[in-house]
Amino acid sequence: MAENNGEEKLLAVARHIAKTLGHNTNMADDILQIFSNFDGRFSKENLADKVADGDPRACAALDHSLKSLDRRISQFVSSDRPIWADSADAVAFLDAVDELVAAVAEWSQLSTDKAFGACLARAEDMLQHAMFRLEDEFRSLMERAGESFDLTPPYRNGVESVENIPFDSEEEENELETAVNDGAEEDQIPVALPVTDYDIVIDALPAGTINDLHEIARRMVAGGLQKLSIEEVHKMPWQDLEDEIERWIKASNVSLKILFPSERRLCDRVFFGFSAAADLSFMEVCRGSTIQLLNFADAVAIGSRSPERLFRILDVFETLRDLIPEFEALFSDQYSVSLRNEAITIWKRLGEAIRGIFMELENLIRRDPAKVGVPGGGLHPITRYVMNYLRAACRSRQTLEQVFEDYGHPLKDYPKLDDRVAPNSSLSVQMDWIMELLESNLEAKSKIYNDPALCYVFLMNNGRYIVQKAKDSELGTLLGDDWIRKHTAKVRQYHVQYQRSSWNKVLGILKLDGSSNGSLGPNGAAKSMKEKLKMFNTQFENLCRVQSSWFVFDEQLREEIRIALEKILLPAYGSFIGRFHTELGKNADKYVKYGVEDIEVKLNDLFQGSSGSTGSRK
Repeated sequence: MAENNGEEKLLAVARHIAKTLGHNTNMADDILQIFSNFDGRFSKENLADKVADGDPRACAALDHSLKSLDRRISQFVSSDRPIWADSADAVAFLDAVDELVAAVAEWSQLSTDKAFGACLARAEDMLQHAMFRLEDEFRSLMERAGESFDLTPPYRNGVESVENIPFDSEEEENELETAVNDGAEEDQIPVALPVTDYDIVIDALPAGTINDLHEIARRMVAGGLQKLSIEEVHKMPWQDLEDEIERWIKASNVSLKILFPSERRLCDRVFFGFSAAADLSFMEVCRGSTIQLLNFADAVAIGSRSPERLFRILDVFETLRDLIPEFEALFSDQYSVSLRNEAITIWKRLGEAIRGIFMELENLIRRDPAKVGVPGGGLHPITRYVMNYLRAACRSRQTLEQVFEDYGHPLKDYPKLDDRVAPNSSLSVQMDWIMELLESNLEAKSKIYNDPALCYVFLMNNGRYIVQKAKDSELGTLLGDDWIRKHTAKVRQYHVQYQRSSWNKVLGILKLDGSSNGSLGPNGAAKSMKEKLKMFNTQFENLCRVQSSWFVFDEQLREEIRIALEKILLPAYGSFIGRFHTELGKNADKYVKYGVEDIEVKLNDLFQGSSGSTGSRK
């Protein structure tokens, strides 16, 4: 208790000082940071214990630290002028980045409490923006140094001072001095001096620039990709691996587009005229980092082929594909060509992984059980999953076309497609095949409904959804207009079959048959029509009761079904009621339960669905 009171007093003093100095909350945060360095009770080690104990003050302290770091870093990140134009700014920025990197590394090991997790997410976002700015500064330093640095030694008037050159005789010295003076107004030709000291170190860039680049690179490495074995990558939860892939993409682009080319230029300058030495030096410097990057991509390629991994593996595939020109430019010599070849091999392996993911999607569709139907004949989850998955995948259409041209199966491997597909690409064959599997799966699922009409409602729902998701998308472009028309016609056919299996019997009751020509006599005709009306009411009520619990997800489709029913049912019912009034006269009203308008109202209640059958239409 005494320790807690001490902390509270210390906090109170800090806030009082801040208030006295300027009523500035930012200043209060800075003073708190100072006190954290002064008093061990506010150290990161102490904070770790407090987070583990669920102490709410721990998150508050982390929030204070973040605000302070955010102010220090954001002023540089948002600046329009180069940070390294001022050495004091560069030091201040690097110090703040060091603190942020250390904080993220330490806090990542602490509690996963939601409030704390939000603080950590903010810190990682700050670190990302800091890394982007470091990339810009690194590139800017390289460009400025390359433009301004002069590799030639300092000469006076093109020639080192004559007085510093050893001569065998005074006559030789006079001749050279005369030659130098005579040529001073013409081309300044430097004189090559004899080399007597071979203990020479040559910097291809100014020493200060090299040091600045080194300091930036050190922070970028510290804030970037961690070294993970293939086994560690495979054991990592997918959500964590997604984050690592994002870091890998950034690290790969920075390495291949900034760091490695900079190192290549540096080696070429240091060993100018000695290409073999330059190549060997470059390979020795970059080999370890390159292998680390490639191993991570390889671990992703040979890992799980679960369908949800497609999109991140596509990111890795596209990143490596786009970096192949850099690999070919940087790693083309005899020492490093194996790294270039390994990059191409892993890139192809990623393509095989993408193809394998689609094979796993096919297996997922095949294995989806047909034992339990969707209540009310609504939209099945497998339909939503597959169609949304394919639409999302087809946003990377160009990449997928490249993959399937290289790794797709020939048309003969798709037996049901042989006679009816003239594909534009291997990818279109793949998409058509998946749709074929999905349709077969849905047809099998429709058979679990005992009511044939409900079976066709189920097929209508899912068929309509499939067509809607395919239209106006890259998926529809791949499948083709003929495919869209064919499946739109299929949905219409399901509608016709629903109507026949459900309402034709009711319509048959309303047929006037022999009662219309008086063959039964007045009493017989009236009796027959009363029985028909009673039978119609019973069957109509049963159909409306049952089908009001069925569900049609698409409002337009629901309206189309109702309108079609009204067109066939209302005229037939109206004609029957008219004839009924003719036969029974004024007694007819006591037998007529529904007017034409009542029939229309009842039809409007169809396909509203129960709570378990509606589901999401997305």
